[in-house]
Amino acid sequence: MTTFDDRERGFEAKFAHDEEMAFRVTARRNRLLGAWASALMKLTPEEADAYAKAVVQAEFEEAGDEDVIRKLYGDLTAAGVEIDDAAVRRALEEQTIEARRQLMEVK
Repeated sequence: MTTFDDRERGFEAKFAHDEEMAFRVTARRNRLLGAWASALMKLTPEEADAYAKAVVQAEFEEAGDEDVIRKLYGDLTAAGVEIDDAAVRRALEEQTIEARRQLMEVK
């Protein structure tokens, strides 16, 4: 039975690692999205840093990416940036890839 227990512990460790990596990718992606949106809104470096942190915090409002998309789209349109929902979603996908790439380099 110890082989079964060892496998179970291994699966649990892998699951925990995968969940942690998913969290880290999402947090990094949201920070990158904040920087992307800040550049479009022409924010100062200090404002851009604060905005990126606000985008990271927006992730915790509800499950999934819709809260982040809503925040970005709303803030960009309020700042007078001509953008559509599809462009925000495309940026989300691109920044997810970039966040994964960055985290893989760190290892």
